[in-house]
Amino acid sequence: MSEGPASTAPEFDPARLDGFLRSALPGRAAGTMTLERISGGQSNPTFFVSYPDAGTRLVLRKKPPGPLLPSAHAVDREYRILKALAGSAVPVPPVLRLHEQDDIVGTPFYLMERLDGRVFHDTALPGVAPHERRAMYFAMAETLAALHSFDWQAAGLADFGKPGNYYARQLKRWGGQWRETRTRDIPEIDRAIDWLGSHLDEAGETTIVHGDFRLGNLMFHPSEPRVVAVLDWELSTLGHPLSDVAFSCLPWHSTPQMYAGIVGLDREALGIPTQTEYLARYCAAAGRETGPGRFHLAFSLFRFAVILDGIAARARTGNAAAANAVAVGEMAKSFAERAEAVIDGRD
Repeated sequence: MSEGPASTAPEFDPARLDGFLRSALPGRAAGTMTLERISGGQSNPTFFVSYPDAGTRLVLRKKPPGPLLPSAHAVDREYRILKALAGSAVPVPPVLRLHEQDDIVGTPFYLMERLDGRVFHDTALPGVAPHERRAMYFAMAETLAALHSFDWQAAGLADFGKPGNYYARQLKRWGGQWRETRTRDIPEIDRAIDWLGSHLDEAGETTIVHGDFRLGNLMFHPSEPRVVAVLDWELSTLGHPLSDVAFSCLPWHSTPQMYAGIVGLDREALGIPTQTEYLARYCAAAGRETGPGRFHLAFSLFRFAVILDGIAARARTGNAAAANAVAVGEMAKSFAERAEAVIDGRD
């Protein structure tokens, strides 16, 4: 992984977790347990849990400590969708166990197998050859198309969300979060809420949507330009597929200083495809004629601005998952300005 383990101590008693695992995973939890917090995340705290003597390498995902918004950080939903996607064309880590009580690590959590691979927060993909960068972006498009082709009804996920009116519900959700937790005045967010509400695009499509589908939530093979796992499913639900597609396009609408975008870089020299080429690959793989339009891109930029401001709000209460949460929250205005530029046809 490009994001290494942090030295921050866990907010729970490791001995209690060790005792639980020795009972829950007989034979796999033998010898001395090691525990490492994974840095770089802004959502559910994540830890590497290992028993080197037994060759056991696990990942633990839990809710953050402290007060949370209703339905936020739903690790049970993550576990459910990962279990449903196992063996499908969508690569996911194998999940092992869901524990829904607070008695072990202070919140519900689940366990999954730890895979070997590369995760890149920087969408310029440093250290990768130009031809492989291009292939990795296209692999992202094809993986997303596979997700949107997944038969969620046959997988028993008909109650995983509400079919239809996705954008209206999302606008209500994120607009509500903005009003409840805002840390500052950002007029561009208020304008985006008004514009999006009067330009709703509710085409009758329903698929599983990841909700945070971006390069940084993909694990690539250690040496090949292919996706071996899609990570971080806490925002997944039933929804409109173009919401995922538009969100995955944010690198083409943000600078390296804005959550590691690619605006201003020599993308041709880097081997990074244009947004048009990326969308064409997705549409071909998904069997679609058109990709996202102005509404979908503006909504994704608006939503991400609200998410970033929410990170700043959590930092104020001391329960954000990453140490740089305050700095990340400051980017909210930049993404809101990009949303306004898309609305005005300037981006």
